[in-house]
Amino acid sequence: MSDGDVTLLDRPIWSALTTSHKHLAEGGPGALRYPVDVTPFADMVDMSETSFAELGNLLSGSQVAALFTPEAVDVPAGFKVVLAGPCEQMIGSPADSPLRDAEIVRLGAADVPAMMALTELTKPGPFARRTHELGTFLGIRAGGELVAMAGERMKPGNFVEMTAVCVHPDHRGRGYAQALLAAVARQIEARSEIPFLHVFSSNSSAIALYQRQGMRTRRRLHVTAFMKQR
Repeated sequence: MSDGDVTLLDRPIWSALTTSHKHLAEGGPGALRYPVDVTPFADMVDMSETSFAELGNLLSGSQVAALFTPEAVDVPAGFKVVLAGPCEQMIGSPADSPLRDAEIVRLGAADVPAMMALTELTKPGPFARRTHELGTFLGIRAGGELVAMAGERMKPGNFVEMTAVCVHPDHRGRGYAQALLAAVARQIEARSEIPFLHVFSSNSSAIALYQRQGMRTRRRLHVTAFMKQR
């Protein structure tokens, strides 16, 4: 793996939208977001009223902006918070975890309905109809049904976020999450990039899984999702 400027991870959304995902960025100098059918992620150059106003101008109807920031966000009047809480940012190279009874396959546009159904069931985080365009997604099928998946999302500089690590409740305990996480990490490292991920601080079982695979917590970030007041 190549070294990267790890400070980019302190503001991963802003860093991604001003580097590797610059072509996807919507907004201006004070506020940027991804297209809403890709992900609700957004960020601002600072937490000033001017920047909040610029971000607010990008939102319409019930659209939500979700931020990952080093400090908790004090959302001003005119916005309604729909989610706020800490998450752990973990980095490292997950250990390989081979499977004996399942095959890992690459997922594409034709798999989007199944991917959205699985994420709706398991709630790993926001997943929209174009999220798969952010990077490679891998999955495991059983009886023709998609039962597990993981993929790539934000790309701040030389870092690539692993995301949507989820397994159907009927197929847990078989090592699918570990195998997929390792497989996604290997494809990231093959491009001389560095894998990382985010997990809510309350999700102790997932944190323990990632630690067992050799990942470490880099720092705590704050997730804040809000919309304009109606």
